[in-house]
Amino acid sequence: MVWSVVVAGGTGRRFGELKQYARLGGRPVVAWAVQACRHCSDGVVLVAPSADVGGDAEDHGADAVVTGGPTRADSVRQGLSAVPADADVIVVHDAARPLATPALFDAVIRAVTEGGADGAVPGLTPSDTIKVVDDGQFVIGTPDRRTLVAVQTPQAFRADVLRRAHEQAVAGATDDAMLVEALGATVRVVPGETGNLKITTPADLQAAERLVAEAED
Repeated sequence: MVWSVVVAGGTGRRFGELKQYARLGGRPVVAWAVQACRHCSDGVVLVAPSADVGGDAEDHGADAVVTGGPTRADSVRQGLSAVPADADVIVVHDAARPLATPALFDAVIRAVTEGGADGAVPGLTPSDTIKVVDDGQFVIGTPDRRTLVAVQTPQAFRADVLRRAHEQAVAGATDDAMLVEALGATVRVVPGETGNLKITTPADLQAAERLVAEAED
């Protein structure tokens, strides 16, 4: 059984408003993300700002709506609390990535259920050269970008491994894969999607609008 947790508890500081409720193709961004999870999920938990729990958040198609925490990891843990104990695989997806395709969900889930990995994430090789800098912004290294990937969501995990990773959470983790890695568990990278953009600024929303319009043509 597969359940998904959609993380939509952000405050929208960089966007200027709650970006998860901005309109995209006539619907809230978060509704797109929940719908994207529906393709692969037996149930979807939405993690929303506290003011929205019990209100309009339930209109976005989730099976359960819970309050987010002060950090992303806290929000995911809140979501996990609403996932049934008998779930085999848990997918964690950011509401800010509304255009992830069913094929991408299938790929990360198959890497866990058929590929033997404890977790799987989509990733894209950076097109730019990456520099490592010190506190003074002096370059101290240039890694081979063939060994680097920019990671996206959805991310899929064996449910027991993800729950254990959150019970033993390390400080400063920026995604769930990092928590799973800290256990010594295996995380596989599958090819990401260039259209699976993350909405962080109004310009990102405009780019998503263009992609939606192109898909409808």
